[in-house]
Amino acid sequence: MTTERTVLVNDRVVVPLSDAMLRDGVADLRWRLRELVLSGARIIVVDIGSAGVLSSSAVAAMLSAHRACRARGGRLVIHNPDRRTLDLLRRTGLWRVLRQELT
Repeated sequence: MTTERTVLVNDRVVVPLSDAMLRDGVADLRWRLRELVLSGARIIVVDIGSAGVLSSSAVAAMLSAHRACRARGGRLVIHNPDRRTLDLLRRTGLWRVLRQELT
């Protein structure tokens, strides 16, 4: 797995998502997000500004992490989505579930 810098501030974790991380495999992303939830992060912010097109598997991994965060009183936030990602979230109805932060 490509090592990406994860920033922890209080119980909020920022995970930068890159094309390299997606190329290495979505299973790595799924495990990394699960690891963060189990380590106590309540809010996981996935910065997708450097990532290209998100696959349905990547979105499913984020949705799974969001559900785990919600069970612990937190949430997953998608930071810096591009127009294509926003369209994907709208078409699937996930824009109501996964919060987006625009920059």
